[in-house]
Amino acid sequence: MAVMTRRLGMYVDESQRGTGRVTARRTPAELSDVLSLQRWIREGGMDARSLDDFLGRYLEEGTRLHHPGYLAHQCACPDLPAALGDLVHGVTNNAMSLYEMGAAAATVELAVVDWMVSKVGWPEQSAGGVLVNGGSLANVTSLLAARAWAFPSAWSEGTPSQAVLLAPVSCHVSVKRGAAIIGLGCDAVVPLPCDALGRIIVESVADVVEAQRRRGRKVMAVVANACASATGLYDDLQGVGRVCRELGLWFHVDAAHGGSALLVPALRGRLAGIELADSVVWDAHKMLRTSTLAAAVLVRRKVDLERAFRQEADYLFFEDERGGPDLMMRTVEGAKAQLGLKLFLNLAWRGEAGLGEYVAGRYATAHRLWELLRARPDFETPYEPQSNVVCFRPRDAPHERQQIAMRDWLIADGRFHLASSVVEGTRWLRATVMSPSTEERTLHALLDAVREAARQVRDMG
Repeated sequence: MAVMTRRLGMYVDESQRGTGRVTARRTPAELSDVLSLQRWIREGGMDARSLDDFLGRYLEEGTRLHHPGYLAHQCACPDLPAALGDLVHGVTNNAMSLYEMGAAAATVELAVVDWMVSKVGWPEQSAGGVLVNGGSLANVTSLLAARAWAFPSAWSEGTPSQAVLLAPVSCHVSVKRGAAIIGLGCDAVVPLPCDALGRIIVESVADVVEAQRRRGRKVMAVVANACASATGLYDDLQGVGRVCRELGLWFHVDAAHGGSALLVPALRGRLAGIELADSVVWDAHKMLRTSTLAAAVLVRRKVDLERAFRQEADYLFFEDERGGPDLMMRTVEGAKAQLGLKLFLNLAWRGEAGLGEYVAGRYATAHRLWELLRARPDFETPYEPQSNVVCFRPRDAPHERQQIAMRDWLIADGRFHLASSVVEGTRWLRATVMSPSTEERTLHALLDAVREAARQVRDMG
């Protein structure tokens, strides 16, 4: 334990100071040799000294999310309490999908879910939810709840062939994957008309619904982004939600990334209308500084989630003194990790206000990056950010191949890790501000590094 805490402490400290590379890109074959994987698997015998050596190499070859130059994907820079929650789970292994397998863990999760429900704006008495391993599984679970509401016999008879799902093209990849998993099929995801930046055109929703009805199809649910992964932009939840209420449709809000703005009074307006949703996905492992994975499936009527799973198993469920609810009846997972503990400990340590300050700070830093880009004529950006996601590119390197090559150059250089998005049909560099260590000087250094990358690739077509 002493070896691991010392090594991990060094890792976090070095990462926060920007020491070393943000990420590495060796091949699996190369990494296997560097880490001596096959020898350790065959021979065993790792002691404290060799563990320290292994951890040093292992951590060096990963991705440093605490690094100020980490600006790639929407993965949390985890806070210490969440890491301690992982340790508690690793030691106790209370697989608490059955209440008797982890009463404390289940109770903590229920409290965390109630807190999230209250932030959405639903009454805790009738609303509810569950934490699952990731936003993709959360979206699948929400779609199962929508299916049970629209087609009550689907659990036993399957998803009807006339079922369709309406979603913007900018929706997360897990929406289409989820549609395929639950038997809808990817082709049943009907794209909603959007503006040039991928936001739903509210006035078109009713027309799309009517067009589907004329074709003999039934809309199972309407999906909106809060916010879109590629751009960080929010759909008009108020507008879409009102249309869904008027037409009697299930309204699902994918707030995996942007839901945490609910903790900031000045930002909450970006999610106005979320209380009209029937289901909401909100990932703690994005903007609540909770280690991967911990995603909330929240429903306005908790009975809708319970109706989504009608499995019977007489060796698990029978009439006895349970003491509390079996969360297995709310999720795809047969066994559940103690996911609520991680978020609870973050809240217990920082408080709701502390997590809100983090969210507000990351949104503000992203907006500052946009301001710096706007002040420089050698850069362009397609929109003002609404979250901590900023798309941009040098004006003299606008082509897709150049964008990809610049990103590769930056990763190889080691100081910055960016992602990439397609907006308005063209590719841009994407910065997602996650680390608390990312500050003003980081942003200036980033733009200088991108300029250098552009010079390196400017001769490409």
